[in-house]
Amino acid sequence: MTDDSREDLAEQKRKAVEEAKRKAAELRKAREEKKAEDSEDRVEASQEEDSELAKKKAAAAAKAKAAALRKKKEQEGEASEPEEDPDLAKKKAVAAAKAKAAALRKKKEQEGEASETEEDADLAKKKAVAAAKAKAAALRKKKEQEGEAKETEEDPDLAKKKAVAAAKAKAAALRKKKEQEGEASETEEDPDLAKKKAVAAAKAKAAALKKKSGSGDDEKAKAVAAAKAKAKAAAAAKAKGKAKEEEAEEVKPSPNQPLLDRYLEIIKENLGDDLVEDAYINRLAKDVPTLVAKKESYYRLAEFLKFNELLAFDYLSETHGTDFETHMEIYNHFYSYINKQSVALKVKIDRENPVIQSITPLWSGANWPEREAYDLLGIVFEGHPNLSRIMMPDDWVGHPLRKDYEPYDVEV
Repeated sequence: MTDDSREDLAEQKRKAVEEAKRKAAELRKAREEKKAEDSEDRVEASQEEDSELAKKKAAAAAKAKAAALRKKKEQEGEASEPEEDPDLAKKKAVAAAKAKAAALRKKKEQEGEASETEEDADLAKKKAVAAAKAKAAALRKKKEQEGEAKETEEDPDLAKKKAVAAAKAKAAALRKKKEQEGEASETEEDPDLAKKKAVAAAKAKAAALKKKSGSGDDEKAKAVAAAKAKAKAAAAAKAKGKAKEEEAEEVKPSPNQPLLDRYLEIIKENLGDDLVEDAYINRLAKDVPTLVAKKESYYRLAEFLKFNELLAFDYLSETHGTDFETHMEIYNHFYSYINKQSVALKVKIDRENPVIQSITPLWSGANWPEREAYDLLGIVFEGHPNLSRIMMPDDWVGHPLRKDYEPYDVEV
């Protein structure tokens, strides 16, 4: 492309732009004059303004597109193809803007109609639900009235049979549930509770029947008598079962009774029979054989339990003190690894002067437990290697586990 052709093309472009600007100015002036003359038609003027804006945008886009096309043609050497007429492009842009505005108006109208249709559908749905609920409520009320009328006309004998059958079924279900839970000792319903329930049911039923017929008193008496008989039988069966269980427990000896008898025999043969104050099987502590020593023979008996070859209780597993208000008590639990047997040794001491010999020289494991009993209960263990407080401060006043303990500092 020569320089002259390029200059001509640029000149044509400038002229086309100036012509387009001139026409646009004339159109703008004409629109303003029309708007001044016809101010009442605002809606149409607004639509024309939108069309003019869309036209300007379309003209600008057309110009940009034409420029790009021309640039491409110049690069390809196609200088002979004429440029697009600006007037034609302007007309096309105006037509496109009008079509777009019409489509937009149509879409808004459709959306408005759809919204009205949805609102009508929701309203119809709510009305249908309300009508259904009202109908269901009326049906329920009618059934209840029919059921009440039917119950008032029910035969007294039939009502009695039904009540008895219901009570039996309920009792059977309760027994089955208790058996499944493993509560074999509570298989029968509590007689008082069953009696109250039966009497209440009989009263309610009799009142309803009495209103209908004159035989209500007889039916009530029968129901009460039946309930009393049932409760009496249940109580008798329960008492009989408990008596059998207690009798069986009394008859059944402890498996550790022979061990206790053997311990007492060995002690009697070697130390005499005046060292032990009491001896029994502690069923609350796994049937452990328990010896209650006299205070003056406590240390001697403990020493014998450890060093006797037949007993050999060489391990101390527990030592603690207790305040029983009437007296203090020391409890020790020993175990023999040789014989694989256990024994408990107790001793009762004066609460006002709680002093007893220490067994720490025999079992070193008694050291700290005896210090704890001294700290919290005030029991003094003679012969202890280091009898001092172990939990409370040395300057603490009193012993916190005594039943008569009162804090020295009221703020504590």
